[in-house]
Amino acid sequence: MAAEDRDERQPGVGRRSFLSRATSLLMAGGLTAGYGAFAAIAARYLYPARPDPKGWLFVTDVGGMKVGESLTFRTPGGALAAVARQRDTGAASDFVALSSNCPHLGCQVHWQAAENRFFCPCHGGAFDPSGKATAGPPFEAGQALPRYPLKIEKGLLFIEAPLDQTAGGAGLVG
Repeated sequence: MAAEDRDERQPGVGRRSFLSRATSLLMAGGLTAGYGAFAAIAARYLYPARPDPKGWLFVTDVGGMKVGESLTFRTPGGALAAVARQRDTGAASDFVALSSNCPHLGCQVHWQAAENRFFCPCHGGAFDPSGKATAGPPFEAGQALPRYPLKIEKGLLFIEAPLDQTAGGAGLVG
């Protein structure tokens, strides 16, 4: 047989066969990624995230804070809490700890002892000692300041707050 009669092509994969296989692999990869994303979303829906762990953090010595005084406490997650002393009976109920962020626009509220209220200077929002809005846009929207639980042990005041970052970031704001 002459050399011209022989097929000179090398055995292997043709262009059409290669494109068919590549397309099939790409479609299978896309389906796998799509089903994986769906499974991740479904798992998040069926098994929601657990709430952040909470713990009791030292705020101040009870004797060092007089009636009408307040301080700002930063939680480990960076949230600010306004802690105010309203009475002097020696119980944790003498104190109130509320979020320092106004629910209207997030401005920082502060305790005004003379007016017996928490006040937001941004738009004149006012809150009673329990954190319920009494004036301004927060009152019109029926908003309130979130409250933090407090306890007293051996003359020390503690606040219960989420421990979503290291405890080294918690403490009084200067």
